[in-house]
Amino acid sequence: MNELVVGLDVGTNKICTVVAEVRTDDIFVVGVGIEPSQGMKKGIVSDINSLSRAISASVHKAERMSGYEIERAFVSVAGNHISSVNSRGVTGIPTQRSVSMDDVEKAMEAARAIAIPHGREVLHVVPRSFSLDGQEKVRSPIGMHGFRLEVEAHIITASSTSLANLEQAVESAGVFVDRFILNPLASGEAILTDAERDMGVVVIDIGGGTTDLAIFIDGTVWHTVVIPVSGSHVTNDITHVIRISAEDAESVKLKYGCAIPKKVDSLETFIVQPFGEGYPTEIKRRDLALVIEARVEELFEKVLQEIKRSGYDGLLRAGAVLTGGGSQLDGLKEIAESILQMPVRIGKPERLTGMADSLKSPSFSTSIGLLRMGLMMDSASGQNTQDNPTLNLNLWGMLQGLFRRFIPDDRE
Repeated sequence: MNELVVGLDVGTNKICTVVAEVRTDDIFVVGVGIEPSQGMKKGIVSDINSLSRAISASVHKAERMSGYEIERAFVSVAGNHISSVNSRGVTGIPTQRSVSMDDVEKAMEAARAIAIPHGREVLHVVPRSFSLDGQEKVRSPIGMHGFRLEVEAHIITASSTSLANLEQAVESAGVFVDRFILNPLASGEAILTDAERDMGVVVIDIGGGTTDLAIFIDGTVWHTVVIPVSGSHVTNDITHVIRISAEDAESVKLKYGCAIPKKVDSLETFIVQPFGEGYPTEIKRRDLALVIEARVEELFEKVLQEIKRSGYDGLLRAGAVLTGGGSQLDGLKEIAESILQMPVRIGKPERLTGMADSLKSPSFSTSIGLLRMGLMMDSASGQNTQDNPTLNLNLWGMLQGLFRRFIPDDRE
């Protein structure tokens, strides 16, 4: 039996801790802890003490359910401080020898050796493709013969201050940060099929504080970006128009919200209790839909701008996959299809067993994706499983999984 792995999704609206056994065909969940988030705003720590308490509460719930003492976890990270760039790295191969893992690591280090602005640090270096002696699109060069190995890598950076504050909040709750993982990479691992990654797809993770994008083409990550518009902006719009608290606005959005006014009966109403008035107020549901529609259209217009700016808009044959808590809003999928002009589906975690009923929702795509993605990244970085008790999986098998996710197949 494999050792248990822990994923800690620290979001703007919720904290989710998942304890599970990662297996080849499924993820067997043995413990879950979900707690409202405090001290986070738009993916960035605003109050370390409040956030640490919320994380601690989430972790303790997962510990009680699983009977497992949580000491370390793979932790999600998002926020508009995230940025990315593509880079190439080259290394020479000594004669009379095939390519080894050390050679791959040297090429990756060469790709990583780019000028990073002060106050930023590298979060991920993801290989996009390899070439060996001019032969392009090599899936895995290990074991092949050649003299010059080149890698094209996607480098994701983050604010050093933001990461340090998040790490302090997590470790103050008694949990060591095994690795930070960008939200859309984790979500993509939980919801995408191999065919979608191969044909070209964009993951749109609509969270409480930000909307995170990751473009996958030929099985590998080609572009990532964070958009500072999210589900919380819809909630804030409702508070301004109807003049109710944020908590009531969130409830109204979930219960009565729709992003397409034409889908709502013009006579349908609901009752709210606004600030500063003695009597409840009757609100037309179609008026609420008009408020939501305007913000959702703005969101997908920004998504479309980022996709076009990446230059890969014509390569997304599999379209878009929406996930995250904000993706469940009625009418959202239809607006996305209209603005993006591509196929759109809602993605949620699959192949979950055990105590997983509460996690089979788009809200928990990142939480589940953290588990398998964290193990693959740790294995690819060559961490010794004896130093990390959560890594009791076959290293080469995990490396092959990483290559399948991030390295494209050979093509004509």
